[in-house]
Amino acid sequence: MDKLIVVTGANSGMGLASTIALAKQGAEVVMACRHERRGQEALAEAIRQSGSDRIHLMLCDLGRLDGIREFARTFRERHGKLDVLLNNAGVVMLKRKETADGFEMDLGVNHLGHFLLTNLLLEPLLAAEQGRVVTVASGAYKAGKIHFDDPFLTRGFNPAKAYGQSKLANILFTKELASRLEGTRVTANCLHPGAVGTQIGVNRDTGFGKTVLAMMKPFFLTPEQGAETAVYLASDPEAGQVTGQYFYKKKPQKLAARAENMEDAKRLWAWSCSQVGIADEPIDRLLGK
Repeated sequence: MDKLIVVTGANSGMGLASTIALAKQGAEVVMACRHERRGQEALAEAIRQSGSDRIHLMLCDLGRLDGIREFARTFRERHGKLDVLLNNAGVVMLKRKETADGFEMDLGVNHLGHFLLTNLLLEPLLAAEQGRVVTVASGAYKAGKIHFDDPFLTRGFNPAKAYGQSKLANILFTKELASRLEGTRVTANCLHPGAVGTQIGVNRDTGFGKTVLAMMKPFFLTPEQGAETAVYLASDPEAGQVTGQYFYKKKPQKLAARAENMEDAKRLWAWSCSQVGIADEPIDRLLGK
């Protein structure tokens, strides 16, 4: 598989597992990581496990709009095309925190960071023979609601509410992106990986959450198992013929009505554009039409 793939949050969990699996298939993989040291350690591990020398590290902090713009600019300078963008990175905040730009962290990283990154990389995706945007969502979307009146949850924050909103946003983003890309060679799909035992809910500074994770680990999928559907959507020829769908265990799934609401999807898209500072323009402009 001679493809160029960007994987966000590639330094651990499903991101690292996806990187290794895709590199084993012959892809060139750019690991987009927030932290230099952890990224370098993960890069060495990915090279060791995959046996590939076509894996690279680029720093990208999805909690900083300027960092995302710098990553995208550098990537476009180095590469004329991008076959797959795997939007894998994610956070679960147990207490309300904000990104560098003042966004509530779950929505800021899980949705708005990936929203900006995807839009900034649309040009190289459109230049690919068959571009793909794959976004890791979650079944937690079922408990989610887009709080258009208070999207950053300044009132009544709780972890389930924040995470559910961000994962519903991932799906509505995928739906609207697929609609906008209709007639191009780029597809957009999202997925539920299952209940995976990763470090997503663990505070890396304090270690808070590690005990709970250790207790629950026997009931979780491994990161490798959780990455299977993402790897399938990024690499399988058949998956390249499908767009605008939500997958679980490599199969399209029926969504709850709130995740099929295209009015909400369009409203979220326009709001997201205003938050990250990009114009809400049709895809035709990138195609020169």
